[in-house]
Amino acid sequence: MAERGDDSADLIEYLAKAIVSQPEEVNVIIEGDGELIELETADDDRGRVIGRQGRVAKALRAILNATADGEGCRLDIVD
Repeated sequence: MAERGDDSADLIEYLAKAIVSQPEEVNVIIEGDGELIELETADDDRGRVIGRQGRVAKALRAILNATADGEGCRLDIVD
């Protein structure tokens, strides 16, 4: 059985790689029991993942919370 958050982390990784210009630099880490998902990107792509006024980050969090596996998970974009 897959660990809680694995499918959600795969989804976030897929979406982030579609947004950034350096998809090979995208790294997703699951912390704890899947309650925290950390998204790491290249320094130049961090703004793309956050978006203007945080709109892209909010959308990623909304998609994460809409999934059954991601309900109750928190998404952090790591510097």
